[in-house]
Amino acid sequence: MLIFLISLLTADQKARENDASLSDLNKAIADKAIFTRQKEERIASIKRTKAALGSPLEQYRINSILYYEYQKFQIDSAVSYALRNSALAKSMGRSDLIVRSGLDLANIYFPLNKFLEANDILESINPRRISRNQLADYYAAKAEFYEHYLANNENDEYQSRVGLYQDSLLAVLDHNSIDYQVNSTVRNIKLGYTKKAENFILNILKTKDKNTPDYAMFTYLLGIDYAKQNENTKAIRYYAESAALDVKFAIKDNASMQELALLLNATGDIDNAYRCTQSAIEDALFSDSKFRTLHISEFYAIINTAYLKKEAKQKDQLRLYLILISALSIFLAGVAVYVYKQMKRESRMKKALNSTTVQLSELNRTLNSTNLRLNEANSALLEANKIKEVYIAQFFDLCSAYINKLENFRKVLNKKASEKHLDELIKILRSPAMVNEEVDELYKIFDRIFLSLYPNFISGFNSLLIPEERISVKPGELLNTELRIYALVRLGITDSAQIAAFLRYSLSTIYNYRTSARNKAALSRDSFEQSVMKIGLIEA
Repeated sequence: MLIFLISLLTADQKARENDASLSDLNKAIADKAIFTRQKEERIASIKRTKAALGSPLEQYRINSILYYEYQKFQIDSAVSYALRNSALAKSMGRSDLIVRSGLDLANIYFPLNKFLEANDILESINPRRISRNQLADYYAAKAEFYEHYLANNENDEYQSRVGLYQDSLLAVLDHNSIDYQVNSTVRNIKLGYTKKAENFILNILKTKDKNTPDYAMFTYLLGIDYAKQNENTKAIRYYAESAALDVKFAIKDNASMQELALLLNATGDIDNAYRCTQSAIEDALFSDSKFRTLHISEFYAIINTAYLKKEAKQKDQLRLYLILISALSIFLAGVAVYVYKQMKRESRMKKALNSTTVQLSELNRTLNSTNLRLNEANSALLEANKIKEVYIAQFFDLCSAYINKLENFRKVLNKKASEKHLDELIKILRSPAMVNEEVDELYKIFDRIFLSLYPNFISGFNSLLIPEERISVKPGELLNTELRIYALVRLGITDSAQIAAFLRYSLSTIYNYRTSARNKAALSRDSFEQSVMKIGLIEA
């Protein structure tokens, strides 16, 4: 049970985290124009710096900066600056810069699906004649080339080449560098070492600033890792975090948004899937990434169709609601007409009543005189009832006193007989049978006379109790002890000592009976006995 509750709490926490991540992403998408404008202003500022510089080397450096700014923003512009740098490098005769600008140009050709041009550039570079840093970039470019090519042409040979160049890249990279961490993580995920990759990324994320491209990259990789483990809830969370950062950094050639859209659609979140797809299409068209545009077009129709079906269903529901509201409006209009007619009718009735009021006034005067006579009769009846109750109370006092005298007489005879050793007499006189019989007979007489005066007492008393505590008398029995106590209360005998003496119980027993009955009262326990006193007023 505890494990089940913990799993429920964990699932609820994950759902809240996903909702928060998607909410942040949707807010970022809503503000995308702001982030784009900020990016354009930053690029414009760099271009103004370029205009003030004259040397080819400085121009090359500024062009490189602009290339990286445009690389995942506007690919055509990035190509333009890579070509400019290629021309500058050749004019300066710098072989290292020629290789650098060539690698930049090849990398930017991939999203444009210009694989032949990219391959020509990479084939023109001799990996034995370049520096270690450029060798790492070369291996990365070759692996990227086959990765993009595989997206359009499944081929086992190309897949093996991707692995070969990734292994070569890892061999030359500094193990403490970000590039090594990213590429080794990608390699582990591809080889199926998902748990190892997961633990590594989670530890890395603890050391990274959340508002950096590195954090966006590692959250994207963690999303891939969880998706491969079929942990869709976690995958959605980290894809959403990565996609939100991509939007904030104005990265238009991004993968997180597309992967998130696919996963949201697979999990049935059509609204968010459609929103992410629309954003991904806008970015792909803005950046002119042929690779992203082709990739997203494969599933856009599916998501768009699902969204349109859902929207059509919602429209059908709205149409139904509109019909229901219209029907309700017609009904309310009918009710309003009916109420209006009733009000008119009531107005006519009031006029008729006014004419009747005069006649009623005359009748009231006649009734007043009759009421006076009835009041006199009621007073006489009340007096008779009072006399009747006093008489019954005195009668019971006499009977009780008689029984007490008999008991005392039995004790005297018993004592005298004991002194004369009359065993048989002692045996008879010691028996309480006579007293018990007299008491039982007295109670029967009491019950019979009381119920003749108040025939509805038992039902009236039960109506004061909660249903499950109502009293049922046994066959052959008129009243039980609890009813008899409250019969005496009804007659005005409220003193517990008197009741105890009459019923031959201890004072504490009577008190317990009365307390128990009050605790079972359906309404206020404080006014319970006052309510008992009102039972049978009509009958009485």
